[in-house]
Amino acid sequence: MHANAREQWNRDLSKIEVEGGTEDQKTVFYTALYHTLIHPNILQDVTGEYPKMESAEIGVTKENRYTVFSLWDTYRNVHQLMTLLYPDRQLNMIRSMIDIYNEHGWMPKWELYRRETYTMEGDPAIPVIVDSWLKGLRDFDVETAYEAFVKSATTPGPENKLRPDNDDYLKYGYVALRGKFDNSVSHALEYYIADWNLARWAEALGKKDDAKKFYERSFGYKHYYSKEYGTFRSILPDGSFLTPFDPLLGANFEPNPGFHEGNAWNYTFAVPHDIQGLIRLMGGQKKFAEKLQSVFDNGYFDVTNEPDIIYPHLFSQIKGEEWRTQKIVRDLLAKHFTNTTGGIPGNDDTGTLSTWALLNMIGFYPHCPGKPEYTVTAPVFDKVTIHLDPQFYKKDKLVIETNRKNADEYKIKSLTINGKEIKKFILSHDELVNAGIVIYNF
Repeated sequence: MHANAREQWNRDLSKIEVEGGTEDQKTVFYTALYHTLIHPNILQDVTGEYPKMESAEIGVTKENRYTVFSLWDTYRNVHQLMTLLYPDRQLNMIRSMIDIYNEHGWMPKWELYRRETYTMEGDPAIPVIVDSWLKGLRDFDVETAYEAFVKSATTPGPENKLRPDNDDYLKYGYVALRGKFDNSVSHALEYYIADWNLARWAEALGKKDDAKKFYERSFGYKHYYSKEYGTFRSILPDGSFLTPFDPLLGANFEPNPGFHEGNAWNYTFAVPHDIQGLIRLMGGQKKFAEKLQSVFDNGYFDVTNEPDIIYPHLFSQIKGEEWRTQKIVRDLLAKHFTNTTGGIPGNDDTGTLSTWALLNMIGFYPHCPGKPEYTVTAPVFDKVTIHLDPQFYKKDKLVIETNRKNADEYKIKSLTINGKEIKKFILSHDELVNAGIVIYNF
């Protein structure tokens, strides 16, 4: 049994082979990959029996039934990693989520061993499944999944298990602050990204009316933008902004009206589906870049807080500013992910922070769930070989090479894909998995 377990772990961890870098960087990297594979985990016994969702009944499955869906965390990067490296497992996880809906009537939010904890915000099953579908993983019950998503997006608040304040959201396009610490802004921001994903899926499935409705909803984040402070700000039931207001309140996890476990700066750029719209809202590219840079310069960025872990990658949405992404990511990796006691910055959130480190160390990161593309970052290794599953991808591997003179170089001049040099720093999923070899030119 020991030999079998060792063989399985070696096989899983060998999906990515790295060359170059320091021994400490390799330890950090493979520890991160190990962490990403702990959860979600298999629930059923060797007989196939498992406890049904929120029930005393026992079900029987012929494939793996997964549990521990920390989706508010993992929808941001873990499931994108699963889709890339272990697509068969990601499909099993999607089918498990649909089975949870069939048994319980709602998609999982933060499911833990067949119980729903309702922890954190949003409707995170939507971006997980839509992102995988857009990348070609489609062997699951699409009709039932879509039915589940429309249910959570349209059911009135009191009856809605996933969007408890949906009445405000459907009526006004935002969630008003109705309790002193009700996390209203945090809730709404998650509904926006979920509805944007649902709109993309509806459009792809030919459901034009649904697509139009959900797209329109997804841009409601603009209600929260306060020109006075340059941040998002809670809205009162009468439509006015909360006063007095301190955009730094919540930085030390103290209770904060409208925001969950963070301050306004941790959430103001957390609309990955419409960064260009946010740029316009903030007065253009120059002002946007300056404000985003100030988050790092003033110490407002928190690498342990999921809503803002995409912040470093947003510079790559502005031509000429991509180098900031490459530098900031490299600095954050060196500072926060080390081969020491406490070498992970806080709670790993079922592999989410480890996935952030792992993908950025490789050289790309999925900056928006439901948008099948990646921001280019500076690899820490000289060569990375990613073994792809030929059942799902045309090529059996993706090789990333660097031609820098020293390991400290971070500024990427261009990429070479299939012998062609390109000067862009966002790659589509198809471009990446079909590239064969990507050379990073420094």
